[in-house]
Amino acid sequence: MRWIKKGLIFRAGGEYGWINSHAQVPKVLVRENLLRVYFSPRPVPGKSCIAMMDLDIDNPSKILKIYENPVLEHGEKGEFDEHGVMPQWVGEMNDKVYLLYAGWSRRDSIPYSNWVGIACSEDGGLHFHKMFRGPVLDRTPNETLSGTGLVCIREDDIYYGFYANGTKWYERDEGQYDSAYEIVSAKSKDLIHWYDRNGEPLLPTKIKDEANTAPTVVKIGNRFHMWFCYRGVEDYHDGELSYSIGYAWSDDLEHWYRDDSQCKIEKSIDGFDSKMTAYPYVVKVKNKYLMFYNGNGFGQGGFGYAELEDF
Repeated sequence: MRWIKKGLIFRAGGEYGWINSHAQVPKVLVRENLLRVYFSPRPVPGKSCIAMMDLDIDNPSKILKIYENPVLEHGEKGEFDEHGVMPQWVGEMNDKVYLLYAGWSRRDSIPYSNWVGIACSEDGGLHFHKMFRGPVLDRTPNETLSGTGLVCIREDDIYYGFYANGTKWYERDEGQYDSAYEIVSAKSKDLIHWYDRNGEPLLPTKIKDEANTAPTVVKIGNRFHMWFCYRGVEDYHDGELSYSIGYAWSDDLEHWYRDDSQCKIEKSIDGFDSKMTAYPYVVKVKNKYLMFYNGNGFGQGGFGYAELEDF
């Protein structure tokens, strides 16, 4: 398979006084006549929000509208989403649109903890309300540090979920920590109650102390395809071990086989994705498959898209 890059769509530039930097983790809801994109900017350093824009369905490089207000508010003091929210997955069920989102809270001994909440929209994804004040994906005896990046695919009335489970914090410098994580799975019938969470990693690692995250899963024919991003725990901001996009496949959503050579979406020589390709999200748009992804600086360089060819 081969991905043809179509270029940068958007980079934050101070829109409405709060979309000041980053356009991280773009997630796409395919509507009848447009693409609704949820992404995470930062009004101030270290505090993430969820913004929304509409794209032309026939020309995703064309922005139709950037909405003026954040999609969700931060949680109250002490709640799991007090210091930030980011979109993870968006989908429709029973005439409603559901948004799974990461909630961030700062910690004392480590930089943060993050888990997954859920919000609901009854007007096509324009306005959302949090269904609960707490997370629907939280700690378990097997998953203790963090859980984020939850995406779903529905098969036989079951939602198969895939997300990053935090496994360890590495001390980079005195008092400076970086996290490691690996992709694991869970199941749900309602997007609220999740089961079969054993914390077992789905993918083999490719580099030393690899962290892999941000899975996105689609079914093409009778096979399931997963794209994700991975990095090292050292020199990963702009260096050799910065985020790259990997690939795995499965015939049953349980057993996954990694083959990054089939991904074919590499860093560019220059431009917004010359140092990093991260946080892929693949959707079917009419008869095409499009990947929306971030470039340099964990989304500080903006997001663009690519189209799948030669599958």
